[in-house]
Amino acid sequence: MKEFEPITDEQAHTYASWFRALGDPTRVRLLHLLARAGRPMTVGELVDRVEVGQSTVSHHLRILAEVRFVLPEKRGTSTLYAVNRACLSVFPRAVRSIMGEGAPDGC
Repeated sequence: MKEFEPITDEQAHTYASWFRALGDPTRVRLLHLLARAGRPMTVGELVDRVEVGQSTVSHHLRILAEVRFVLPEKRGTSTLYAVNRACLSVFPRAVRSIMGEGAPDGC
């Protein structure tokens, strides 16, 4: 097996923030809904599909946006959220990096 450089402190912090963001089932469901929709959605649209209130959905989307798993886009008075597929595709490589099986990547 090829030996790789250990992950840096910065990468460890980044990866930990990604795991924290995915550590809530509501956030995982929101990501799933956005990915399945294949288009940006408003908070209201997401609230209609999950059994939590608007402020809770907004809170979870804010956390997902902080780690760039979702991308907010202001349109008029609304904000639409879309899955950041490029960022989420890096996640499996991060796991492999943690396991010492691949080169570390960032989002």
